[in-house]
Amino acid sequence: MRLGQIEAEGRVMAAILNGQSVRPIRTHTMIDIIQQAAREDAALPELARSLAGPEIIDSRPVIPLNPVEVWACGCTYAKSAEFRDGDVGPRDSFYVEVYDSPRPEVFFKGTNRVCVGPDEAIGLRPDAKFTAPEPELAVILGGKGQIIGYSLANDVSAWDIERENPLYLPQSKIFNGCCALGPVIVTADEIPNPYQLEIACSVIRNGRTIFHDTASTARLRRRLEEMIEYLMRANSVPPGSVLLTGTGIIITEDVALAPGDEVVISNAEIGELSNTAQPV
Repeated sequence: MRLGQIEAEGRVMAAILNGQSVRPIRTHTMIDIIQQAAREDAALPELARSLAGPEIIDSRPVIPLNPVEVWACGCTYAKSAEFRDGDVGPRDSFYVEVYDSPRPEVFFKGTNRVCVGPDEAIGLRPDAKFTAPEPELAVILGGKGQIIGYSLANDVSAWDIERENPLYLPQSKIFNGCCALGPVIVTADEIPNPYQLEIACSVIRNGRTIFHDTASTARLRRRLEEMIEYLMRANSVPPGSVLLTGTGIIITEDVALAPGDEVVISNAEIGELSNTAQPV
């Protein structure tokens, strides 16, 4: 099932999304439904179906959920770890060490406050010169860390700030418009193998594609359940939170994001997430 949110009747509400056909769930947001499913130990698709109205309306999706918390794992693809170690030089190799380590990198990305949805602006920090998109598979978490769905994410990152000192990671990762999610949530039952997803990313400037690359989740170093298990250790992450699973697509400094650039992240099973970069 494809779930998400729409803006109708002056407010945001959950909806079942099937192409251009939209069945609104006027009494709930997506967070409401996810948290109710966790309380009742109910399957998300069945609960959404029972709550949806019979009418079909025409509406475009907005951010598929307003997440309670957003967390992320890094160095989950070899390409990412090796590139970041190349940034800091031979004096350190801790990114590759983390890639090889039993314990993953897990960091806090923010809350709904820093998130945007399809066709909204992603942020460019005024104190950064090298901001890059990081296309990622996003895991939607239900009760007790259960995987209830998937979406696409852009873990927008000010890489030159992290390059200056890895302890600046929160400033590199957390700022207005630093996380895009969408276009929809595909429930977990419809993606039985999340390790066979091809993710593409393009950066378009003044109508011209200046970057394009693809990566497969088959190249993930870690299982999703492993990332979630470490995330949940002594850390009661609530239902309706999102875990970003790392990027296998690396954008180099010569195509650092500039104001007006369009970033398009796509996957055949989930859809297309498009955002324009703007200063914040």
